[in-house]
Formats: sequence, C-alpha cells, structure tokens
Amino acid sequence: MKKIALQTFLLLLPVQLFGWGQPHHAITRAALETLPAWQQELLGVELDALAAKYCLIPDRVYVDKANARFAAMESSPGVVYLPKLHLPDADQTVNRESLRYFMQKTVEALKAGETGDAARYMGTICHLIEDFGSPSHTVPGDNMFTLLQQFMPPTPVMEGKLLHGPIENGDFAVNIAGYQPQLLGTSVEEASWRLLHRVHEVIINARSTTVPIMRALYADDRAAVLKHQLRAATKDAQVVADAMHTIVCLGSARFDKEAQKQCERGGISRFWPVEAVNLFYPQSHFFSAPFWGHAFSNVVMEKGTKAVPIRMRVAGKDGDVSEKKFAEGISTGMGKPLTFHLPKGVYRRFTVVAGLQSGIGDQGKVEFTVLGDGKPLANVVISGSEPARDLACDISGVAQLQLNAVSRGSAAKSNYAVWAKPVLEK
Repeated sequence: MKKIALQTFLLLLPVQLFGWGQPHHAITRAALETLPAWQQELLGVELDALAAKYCLIPDRVYVDKANARFAAMESSPGVVYLPKLHLPDADQTVNRESLRYFMQKTVEALKAGETGDAARYMGTICHLIEDFGSPSHTVPGDNMFTLLQQFMPPTPVMEGKLLHGPIENGDFAVNIAGYQPQLLGTSVEEASWRLLHRVHEVIINARSTTVPIMRALYADDRAAVLKHQLRAATKDAQVVADAMHTIVCLGSARFDKEAQKQCERGGISRFWPVEAVNLFYPQSHFFSAPFWGHAFSNVVMEKGTKAVPIRMRVAGKDGDVSEKKFAEGISTGMGKPLTFHLPKGVYRRFTVVAGLQSGIGDQGKVEFTVLGDGKPLANVVISGSEPARDLACDISGVAQLQLNAVSRGSAAKSNYAVWAKPVLEK
C-alpha cells in the first residue's frame, strides 16, 4: 500500500533543474522501496516526503528556510549552503565527518521518537550520497567541465554550453527491486566509516559514466545518455538503501543477527588509502620498484603491465611450505606507505599476511612494517625464498593504520611486496 502511494505521488512531481534534479526523487524512492516492511512502517507518513521533498533539502536551503537547519553543521556555524554536501572533498576525513554528523543526528532523532526530524536529516544523507555519485560531480574542480571539454572538444551545437546540467538532468525511473540493503555497522562510528567506503564506490562508478554521457550528448543520442545516467543512479540507489537501512537499525536498536555477525570483521584491500587523493594515485605516490607504478588491490602487476593473482609461499602447521592463492590483498612498491583512517574505538585487532609474490618475487627482500598513529606495531624482514608471515597487531585506540614496505636487498626489481588478507577485527 505504501509503495503504491509513493509511486503515485512521485508521478505528479515536476522535473527539477538542480542537483541530480528529478533523479534525486527517483533514486531515493527506489532505495526506500527495498527497505524491510518494518522499517517502512516505522518511517510511516514521512516515507513519501523523504522521496518527494527531504532528499532535496541541501539544494533548497535558501528557499526552504524551515528545513535548512537539517542541512547545516555545527562545525560550520552561520554557513547556509555547504558545498561539502554536494561535491566530494579531497580529504576523506571531511567526507566521513559529514556522513557521521548527519547519521548521528538521524539516529538520535529516531531514538527520541522524532520521526519527522529523522526523515529530514536522512534526506540530507541521501542527497550527499546521490550528489557524490552523480556523473556531473565526478571531476575534481571541474564540475562545469570547461577543462574536460578542452580534451573532448564539443560539437558546434554544444560549443560554449556548460555541461553540468545536461550531464545529470533527466526524467527517469530507477529500479533496484530485489536488492537487499546491507547493514553497515552496529554503531554510528562504524557505520559512517563503512558508508564512506561505499560512497567511494559510487564516485568511481559515476566517473565511468561521465565521458560516455558527454559523447552521447555530442551525438544527440538521448537513449545513450539515459543508459549511462541509469548506471550511475542505480549504484547510488543501492548505497542510499544501505545507508537508510543501517540508520533505521541503529535508531531502533534492531539488528539481524547474521548481519550483525558479518560486521565483526572486515577486509580493507579494496579501500582507498589517504595517499590516493580524490580516489586516484597522484604521480607523487608512484614508486620505481619493482616497477614504475602504484599500489593495486587484489592483484599483482607483473612488470607493471600484467595483472596476475596474488600467490605466496606459506608454511603449514607441519612446517611444509606450499604456494597459496589469495583473493584479497594489496600489492605495493618500495618506500610509499599506505595509510587508512580507522573508526574510533571500533576495532581492536589487525591481521595481515606479509610476503613476496611467488615466482616473480623470489629474488626480493623486503622489510614490512605495520604502524598505528606513527608507532610501529609489527615488523618483519622477508626474502622471496621464505614463506609469508602472519602478523597480528593490537589497534585499540588507533586512528590511522599504515602499511609500509622498504627494500632490504639488492634486487629491487624483484620486490613484489604483498599485504594479503588485511583484516580488521572487533
């Protein structure tokens, strides 16, 4: 009944020409429809308003003054319009704090029984996720695409036009029926941290759609524009669903036991380190050994050109050494540390398997060091002929976890260092 009412209401909405525009409604609605029935019932009458109005609060702070406070932050007193709710900052901590702040506000309102306030704060979180995952918000410092158009000269019809609006505007429906929202954590600290890395996924996904949309606009191919817009909007809707589902679970202190169990530990091999500014490695963080390049997730780049699975020698309980394949890990070079922000007070233990890639790393020798807030927590020197080593560290109270690999041999081109199965545990 609620789904039908929501769909009918949204069909009557005019197309908006700011932010994602009408797609904000479509994305939020699609996410809401995946929430469990008990969560939809808890939101009650606010369900319609969340998709129809509240998801636009950050865009309408000057005209909707009654709701502007739900898109304001105490850390920015007197600031009415916050750009950091629309465009990703280069600093992960800025984005994380925005998510944490509004998630905390929403959870507090739910716990106090103030469902209307909770829905409004939730609308701001939806908007942030959706804007970060918009094809028009993907190029740092160039969201009007005046620079990108120098690399992709427009057709005469498009020449001189600012492309922000055309790239993201449209009137379409988003469908993620069957998607099961994920629990991102059992506390605001944990959930906002995991949500940050989910948001990184929507940013990268949106970046893959921007150039195809520009090409389609140049060709006046509306079907292609819509196809790629939907690819971005669909991913947005999934992450918005995760965020809303988690917030309602936190606000009602109601968790699925299996989902709760899944949050007890988490791998970080796919997470972006802080050295990858704006979610890409700048040339300043490239290394020269074992090849000219940067770190990679879940593969080793042989000679910097060929992706191969992670394989290392490991020692069994009986002392026998065999080769093992690892599905998760980070391959890195010498002297370029990788730093990861951690949620305060959530995780107590970090485990990782450190070693060199079997075969191409046989002649290498590397010192592996795990640091917490700059202090060494574990350290080992391993040669390519030796089995990988299991490292375990107490990270209670640690805010920044750093992985560093340094050459300790003469065959630097064989230093194919790997941090396999890097896992955080509560």
